[in-house]
Amino acid sequence: MRRILLLASGNNGLTQRADLALRAAGHKVRLAVVADESDIVRAVAPADFEVVICPFLKTRIPSSVWKAWPTVVIHPGAVGDRGPSSLDWAIADGEPLWGVTALSAVEEMDAGPIWATRTFPMSEPPARKSAVYNGPVADAAVECVLEVAEKAGDPVFLPVPAEQYPKAVPSTRLRPAMSQTDRAFRWDSPGPDIVRSIAAADGFPGVLANIGSRAAYLYDARLDGPVAGAPPGTIVARRHEAVRVAARDSTVWIGHMRAKTERTARACKLPALQTLARGDYGVDVAALPEATCSPYSDIRYRREGDIGYLTFDFYNGAMSTRQCGRLLSALREATTQDTKVLVLRGGPEFFSNGIHLNVIEAADQPALEAWLNIAAINAVCRAILTTTGQVVIAAFEANAGAGGVMLPLGADVVVARPGIVLNPHYATMGLSGSELHTYTLPRRVGDATARRLTTDCGPIDAETALAIGLLDRIGPAGKADFDLWLADLARAELETHEQTLDTKRKTLAADGAFKPLSAYEAEELEAMAFDMFADRHGFAHKRHRFVFKL
Repeated sequence: MRRILLLASGNNGLTQRADLALRAAGHKVRLAVVADESDIVRAVAPADFEVVICPFLKTRIPSSVWKAWPTVVIHPGAVGDRGPSSLDWAIADGEPLWGVTALSAVEEMDAGPIWATRTFPMSEPPARKSAVYNGPVADAAVECVLEVAEKAGDPVFLPVPAEQYPKAVPSTRLRPAMSQTDRAFRWDSPGPDIVRSIAAADGFPGVLANIGSRAAYLYDARLDGPVAGAPPGTIVARRHEAVRVAARDSTVWIGHMRAKTERTARACKLPALQTLARGDYGVDVAALPEATCSPYSDIRYRREGDIGYLTFDFYNGAMSTRQCGRLLSALREATTQDTKVLVLRGGPEFFSNGIHLNVIEAADQPALEAWLNIAAINAVCRAILTTTGQVVIAAFEANAGAGGVMLPLGADVVVARPGIVLNPHYATMGLSGSELHTYTLPRRVGDATARRLTTDCGPIDAETALAIGLLDRIGPAGKADFDLWLADLARAELETHEQTLDTKRKTLAADGAFKPLSAYEAEELEAMAFDMFADRHGFAHKRHRFVFKL
């Protein structure tokens, strides 16, 4: 058992995974979120640790720290890579193989001796940067963190000088921070090149490019076929809230945008159509033809015999009022099919993070938009919970937070991949929460544990969630293996579906006779009205800080 100080610039998904994994391995961990060097000095002052590990740190570590304690930086690059834009360059350059390296902090950035490293294949076409970071980078980083913790207790271990370590990726080198000039593209470029440029900047900072008559930061790009007679840069169609733009030999769907503003102003990253409608881009969004299908499909349904699969993949896991409405329609359509099992799946990057805080922040009346949003997501939760014609299996394949954790708890079977992080609480955003969680959560974990989860405001891993009853099963880690396992699980449920549905109907009837679902929802919404309209717990301020990463 090692005493470990985790230093991080934010308590993000990777930081939480590292923290949970170390604790599960028996180590004693203290997490310190720091903004600058003075924060780091204060964080190490108690000296209650043996090793410092930095899974996500943007701040330079003072020499007084790394000279006094073993201090290991988790760098999102393969051996030999140095600089602050590792993933950006790897995606932009089309690297087929990339990695994560754990190295000692020294005076020169990313130049210290190596403790551990992992490599992984990069996808083609490229995944967006945020998906790579939250997927293979996070997986590799956690493995490196655990290896560092073990090696820290080995009295004969010495990290290997970087120049002596073999390079799995020959092209790695010191590279500067990627600038907007490096990211820039023209619409008369090949479509795959444009998609790659945007993928390398997705999450942050986006690519500044002209769209319509103005420039904006673009995110969430997907490739599509050409449109005859459309000059490059022309917006030719819409699909829900994404827009299709002509390139040289193809078209590119842009899902999200952020308006370019003066330094003193701020703009939210929003669905592309909303940004265009709110600004003077010279685009009549109402006149754009609606595409009936496209690669930009965030809700998909397929059927395999008696099993239906409904997948929703919303950008950053945020679910706006409109998205909830579309998901509800798809869910209702799926439950009218003559299937026996319905599998509900989220996206590969996030399952769901609940209501869409960016759309709420940008609304003319944020409190009203928040209210409409919570009502819309509640309708989805109710539809899941009251589906009595099919056995519903919900699968957490990626991280989830707040209402996104509560949303599938009304399913008959809830499963997850190992390595996910769940944050089943609302209070850090100044909300008491809804999604019928006052009924579904205690039913799974009991009243005392439900209160603890929603008031302690800490993350839990899949293993903990299984132990307390929040999950029913955990599948294998690999995506392909999990897909096969989930299909086998759904087929197994076919054999007992009548018994499962009979029990479900009786339980809902008995529980409803004691206290109707509408009563739970009314109590939740009464509390949320105070949170949203009276702002009793600082929802507006906390939301603003979250949206603008303050």
